[in-house]
Amino acid sequence: MPTLYVVATPIGNLQDMSPRAVETLRRVGLIAAEDTRVTMKLCQVFDIHTPLTSCHQHNEEGKGAWLAEKMLADNLDVAVVTDAGTPCVSDPGFGLVRAAVERGIEVIPVPGCCAAVAALSVCGFDTREFAFYGFLPREKKELREKLLSMAGQCPVAVVHESPYRVTELVSVIAEILPDARISASCDLTKLHEKTIRGTAAEVLEMLRNNPKTEKGEYCLALDFHQVKLEQEKPTADISLEARLTELMLPGLSLRDAQEELISRGEKKNAVKAAGLRLKRLFGEEE
Repeated sequence: MPTLYVVATPIGNLQDMSPRAVETLRRVGLIAAEDTRVTMKLCQVFDIHTPLTSCHQHNEEGKGAWLAEKMLADNLDVAVVTDAGTPCVSDPGFGLVRAAVERGIEVIPVPGCCAAVAALSVCGFDTREFAFYGFLPREKKELREKLLSMAGQCPVAVVHESPYRVTELVSVIAEILPDARISASCDLTKLHEKTIRGTAAEVLEMLRNNPKTEKGEYCLALDFHQVKLEQEKPTADISLEARLTELMLPGLSLRDAQEELISRGEKKNAVKAAGLRLKRLFGEEE
C-alpha cells in the first residue's frame, strides 16, 4: 500500500529544513508541489532529484483524486509540499490528503515550519487555547462581524495578513476591540524578522510610523482575554417597526436600517414586511 507524506518546508530560513524532510523527498516516487518552480529551487539546494508535479489551490480537487488513483495503481509513494510551511494549514494540500484518506491510503505528517505556530510561540500570550482563522474577509463590514465573532468564541486567535492590508486590519481591531492585545510577526525566520506587541492602538501606531511596514508577510496573534463585548439589549418585546425607526432617527435610510437588522440575525422577510408597513404609515401621514 502506498503512502502520502505531508512534508513541511522552510518559511524563510533554509536551515529549518529537517533531515527527515530531505530524506522523505528523496525517497518518494513523486512530489506534489504548490509551485514546481519554487520547489525545484529547494530540491536543488538539498540535492533532491525526485520528479515534480503541480498540485495547487486551482487544481487540487481534480488533481488530488487523479494522484490518489495513480498512487494505488502504481504503488507509488508521494510527498505533498507547498511553497513554504505546512501543507493544508492556510495552504493547498487538502484536496490530495482527502482523496488519499477516502481511498484508504496511509497519510503521514513530516512536521516542520508553520508560521501560525511560530507566531504563537513568541507572542507572550496565554496560548493554551487558540483558534486559527487564516486570512480574514477584506470587505470592512464582513471583517468587523468576523472579528466580533472571533472575540466571542476564543481567547486567542491567529490570522495571516498581507503587508498592504495589515494596517487597515489593526485599525479596525483598535476601533471595535480596543482592549485586544496584538503580537504582529513579520518575515518570520528571515534575516529581518520582527515582532511588535502591545494594545491594538499601540501596534497601529508602530505600523503607521514604520516606513517598511509594507514589506514582508504578517502573522498576527490576537489576545481577547481582556475584551469585554457589549451585550445587546433584549429586543423581543420591541417591534421591528420600532427598531427600524430607532435606527433611522440618526439619519440612516430605511434600506440601510433593514440591512442592519438582518445582519443582527432578524429574518429577512420579517424585516422587509416591517419596512413596507412603515412606508404605508409614512404615506398615510403625508
